[in-house]
Amino acid sequence: MMITPVHRFRDIERKPEYLQPEKCVPPPSHASLGTMWFIRDGCGIACAVVTWMLVFYADFVVLLVMLVPSRDYVYSVINGTLFNTLAFLALASHFRAMLTDPVSISLSVCLGKKKAVFFLSGAVPKGNATKEFIESLQLKPGQVVYKCPKCCSIKPDRAHHCSVCKRCIRKMDHHCPWVNNCVGENNQKYFVLFTMYIALISLHALIMVGFHFLYCFEEDWTKCSSFSPPTTVILLILLCFEALLFLIFTSVMFGTQVHSICTDETGIEQLKKEERRWAKKTKWMNMKAVFGHPFSIAWLSPFATPDQGKADPYQYVV
Repeated sequence: MMITPVHRFRDIERKPEYLQPEKCVPPPSHASLGTMWFIRDGCGIACAVVTWMLVFYADFVVLLVMLVPSRDYVYSVINGTLFNTLAFLALASHFRAMLTDPVSISLSVCLGKKKAVFFLSGAVPKGNATKEFIESLQLKPGQVVYKCPKCCSIKPDRAHHCSVCKRCIRKMDHHCPWVNNCVGENNQKYFVLFTMYIALISLHALIMVGFHFLYCFEEDWTKCSSFSPPTTVILLILLCFEALLFLIFTSVMFGTQVHSICTDETGIEQLKKEERRWAKKTKWMNMKAVFGHPFSIAWLSPFATPDQGKADPYQYVV
């Protein structure tokens, strides 16, 4: 039986009947687990829409203000292709991070010893502290299980309740309003790629803005853009401010996420300084657990679902 550190957010129960299963609704059926995951949070939805609008604005300025009016055809094609490719990958990563269902459950029963074993990652099944589910665990006297009183679920190790998602999320790093979802072990890859690609297009935009300002100072301002000089300056300054802001923000987030993956310690666990009770692995093994086995170009693709076959599952009962 895996034991979790005790803190004030967890209810410790030593017998199944103390979990009060009559107050819990049955967990979702297997069919409902395949439905699309989407958090209905007004703030998160607004932040996600703003994120897409800012990327489209940057693409608009890069193409119509800087590249299309340029007389250097090769320069425009190369930079336009590179910027749009990175922007597409950034939005695809954002889409996957936002809509990836954290519920990834595989149920199996050890018939030999008559013990129910439940493997899961990401979101914990809501309301699974039912009488039938607790009895299937076949807990022995003295065994300890944890219950979340907010979502009425048996809380596995390294799980924390998210007040926005209204679920317990295993290996929850934080809830990010910009992707309108929790960042957990099932979508952390997409969040890391999102921050990386946003940082790259921000840096690329800053470099192009710098070159374009130099070009406009040397040439006639009326010929370096399809817009009037005042409009061109305003658009470029806004893009420069946006790119600089997001370059700093996403670079910091990218660095903290990579550090969290390498140390196999989530942001919440670091913040609460929780005692480490899980096996320590190498940094490379931790990276492969998030991005997939083995190392390949698929690590950089938001369309490739990481192979979690070798990732550490959680067992309610061992």
